[in-house]
Amino acid sequence: MFLSVIVPVYNEADSLTHLKSALDQALAELNQPWEVIFVDDGSDDLSGRELEKIAGDDPEHTRVVFLRRNFGQTTAIAAGIDHSTGEVILLMDADLQNDPTDIPEMLAKIQEGFDVVSGWRKDRKDAFLTRTLPSRIANGLISWVTGVKLHDYGCTLKAYRREVITGFRLYGEMHRFIPVYAHSMGARIVEVPVRHHSRRWGKAKYGLERISKVILDLFTVKFLSAYAGKPGYLFGGIGGVFVLVSVILMAFLAIRRVMVGTEVLTSPFFQVAIVMLSFGFQSVLMGLIAELLARTYHESQQKPTYTVRKRMGVAAPHRNSEVS
Repeated sequence: MFLSVIVPVYNEADSLTHLKSALDQALAELNQPWEVIFVDDGSDDLSGRELEKIAGDDPEHTRVVFLRRNFGQTTAIAAGIDHSTGEVILLMDADLQNDPTDIPEMLAKIQEGFDVVSGWRKDRKDAFLTRTLPSRIANGLISWVTGVKLHDYGCTLKAYRREVITGFRLYGEMHRFIPVYAHSMGARIVEVPVRHHSRRWGKAKYGLERISKVILDLFTVKFLSAYAGKPGYLFGGIGGVFVLVSVILMAFLAIRRVMVGTEVLTSPFFQVAIVMLSFGFQSVLMGLIAELLARTYHESQQKPTYTVRKRMGVAAPHRNSEVS
């Protein structure tokens, strides 16, 4: 299988037939085997019945995964990835705001050698104050924190080589951060403008309340992408700052005691210095514990600390079943 298109579905009964027809037209000329995997994320409308009909009409290209309840978009995407077989995995929404006619151009970028092709809704057809503006602010924040510069993290329409999307698990609202994970594995990323249509069926599933979840997940992603291999750098760095400030305060109190005669023990700066010194040492110790946990994680699973793009003239290394 060359291409797996994964479509999470939640209460999109009215758009599914139109979406499948548009996908058939866009993918018919690929001259490559393809499949569409619909993941019904616990819909409580007629989406399940529509998906059963679509799968029955085209069993060659259509797969459907029905989740027992509504787990959320990220979990639905993870389920789709787990049940896919394609060398290239393409994600898109079910509401037809993404346009399937953009898929061939994205696949062409994959053929050029890129590992991730991210859609950019350059001319977005959503309400500006409640959708577009918060999205732009979030995209700028994510790009600044992670160092992966993309205009549109929230656009579901993205294409990935399988090897850069299957090395980690997805939780929370983290599907939007997949490019960050892929980048941490050395993936080559390109962004392409894609069409965006106004919603014709159903209603939007997310609002401004999603912002807090995205920000919390951003902290997790930053830690996992930048410090998962060396957590001691993060905790040790924070601890070092606390210890340094404590030493400066102690030096200030000592000099003031000699020059002016002010008591050290009665000064509030002394208490602050002691507290910061304590926090500093605790943070360093936490870093050491985190280092042990990271090493245990890699060694218990025999998980290498590197990723290989391709091999020429050498086979994949054999790993013993026991960790020495």
